[in-house]
Amino acid sequence: MERGPLSQGERSAYELGCRSFERGDVEGALGWFQRLLATRGDFADVHYRVGILLERRNELAEAAQSLRRALRINPRYAEAMLALGSVYERQGDFERSREIASRASQLARESGESIVDATTRGKLANLQAALGDAYREAGELRDAIEAYRKALDRCPGFHDIRYKLALALRESSMPQQALSELRRVLRAHPDYREAAVQLGLTLYTLGRSDEALAEWSRVLDLDPGNRDARMYLRMVEPRDPAPAASASPGEPDPGSEPDPA
Repeated sequence: MERGPLSQGERSAYELGCRSFERGDVEGALGWFQRLLATRGDFADVHYRVGILLERRNELAEAAQSLRRALRINPRYAEAMLALGSVYERQGDFERSREIASRASQLARESGESIVDATTRGKLANLQAALGDAYREAGELRDAIEAYRKALDRCPGFHDIRYKLALALRESSMPQQALSELRRVLRAHPDYREAAVQLGLTLYTLGRSDEALAEWSRVLDLDPGNRDARMYLRMVEPRDPAPAASASPGEPDPGSEPDPA
């Protein structure tokens, strides 16, 4: 198995894949996750998500293979067990589906926890966030904020939802609260560049231009091609005034009257 910290490219592929997954972008998420798995095959949660995505494309044999890989890496991965059981059932392999359901039930008894609870919470949080998205698109920001907060009550670690909450707060003229949420996102995911760009913009709306410039500059240090950070930096960065043109020696100043003869 691979060891050592993730490279910048691997970390970006993971984060972009997770965000695409939460948005329901099947092809985008698969592209990013498969790029990561080309160099890092030891991520059980990535194999699990790939399995879920392949099931959505009705590629059931491939989905089962990805979920089995997740379970080889983490044999106690409850969500992967449940997902694999579902795939087996769809394939008509009811015996294997019952077998894996029994294993999941045994795992729950051993741990004293409900393995379904975490999965159910995640699904409900994503449904609540989708409702928030619909409210925000309709301009119903108060309802959007409430929906995002309910989603985060269920799953506080879903920082893509917290990012959306921050944007809705700023759009509702609550930039201080937006600032707090964006900082919380960045404490958990320091390389979440969209959040860093929006943090800079929120600072700018609060009149804290120097801090905004520093934040966008930090994003460009990490990602020199980041168009949003570059655009905001160009728009806001102070420019030196152009020097006034001076007349050449021996020539009259264009704005002065000629001496009378």
